[in-house]
Amino acid sequence: MSEVTNTSIAIDIANLTKNFGDKLALDNFSLRINPGTFFVLLGPSGSGKTTLLRCLAGIERPSAGTISLSGREVVNAQRFVAPEKRSLAMVFQDYALWPHLSVAKNVGFPLHKNEMTNDAREARVRSLLERVGIAHLAERYPNQLSGGEQQRVALARALAADVGLILFDEPLSNLDADRRERLRIEIGTLTRESGATAVYITHDQSEAFALADQVGVMREGRLLQVGTPEEIYRAPANAFVARFTGLAGELALATVTRISPTRARVALTADGELEVEARLVGDVPANAHLFLRASAVTILNEPQSGVMSATISDVAFTGRGYEHVVELSTGETLTKIFSPSRFNRSQQVGLAIDPEQCFVFSQEE
Repeated sequence: MSEVTNTSIAIDIANLTKNFGDKLALDNFSLRINPGTFFVLLGPSGSGKTTLLRCLAGIERPSAGTISLSGREVVNAQRFVAPEKRSLAMVFQDYALWPHLSVAKNVGFPLHKNEMTNDAREARVRSLLERVGIAHLAERYPNQLSGGEQQRVALARALAADVGLILFDEPLSNLDADRRERLRIEIGTLTRESGATAVYITHDQSEAFALADQVGVMREGRLLQVGTPEEIYRAPANAFVARFTGLAGELALATVTRISPTRARVALTADGELEVEARLVGDVPANAHLFLRASAVTILNEPQSGVMSATISDVAFTGRGYEHVVELSTGETLTKIFSPSRFNRSQQVGLAIDPEQCFVFSQEE
């Protein structure tokens, strides 16, 4: 059977199951990732993201199912290939640097397996450190670095391995907001430059959407939806995906009337006074609710005929504009409604609603 090469790797996961005693961490999980894709697994704590990553890495052995890397099965009922033979590298949440080695020696560690001259190895390390912006720290040790600097070392070490697959275990979760944003850009740029396939796990929707070519949303060991960030945001598969990827609000509905195969007219009150259009997939659900993205709502200067009326209850300056909390006449609130202009607290306004960013789902997940 052929060995995995250092070109970008295709991943095929079929019917993967992992039990920890009586806890089911992965539930018949299947997924294909094309070579060179930056794939982000998005889900809450306990959804199975880390377990899946550890199974890919060879740190955990699945209870059932198969994993293939570019056509080579590394996991099945009879076969389990060791991590070091899978042509992959991993960037851990806690950095996992060798404390007794300098930055340069940490980054150069994977290169000792290659047939390189010392000069070539040193040049490779120097180039990688320059690319991640820490060449001046080459002789320091991990305990002399900030969290962001340590994560840059971990990223450079993963790139030094020159493998076809890089796994990222929530690498930004221990960093402050400014460092997290800078390193996110570096991870996306440098990983794509390397040509490697990437599998990155996070619970942060904005991080996932900013990084990913493809996003997979997980819950309770199952894959609920796979698509581009735009597809996940614009056409969530169910209530959980909609909620987890960001809503302005969720409103109980009095009536739902289908007006086309994919569109419904919905009313928040029995008299039909608060009525808008929304996207509807499949049958009209029981206990229907209207799910609104923040980007679905535009604030108008004053109430107008044919639009919702609302009152501004809070406003926050974000630098690029203002985010508002608005209260509807029914008493429900919508949050994070953006406008480049400020609307004052207690101001009466109108709300224009974009039907393409509103969804009808059952309240139950």
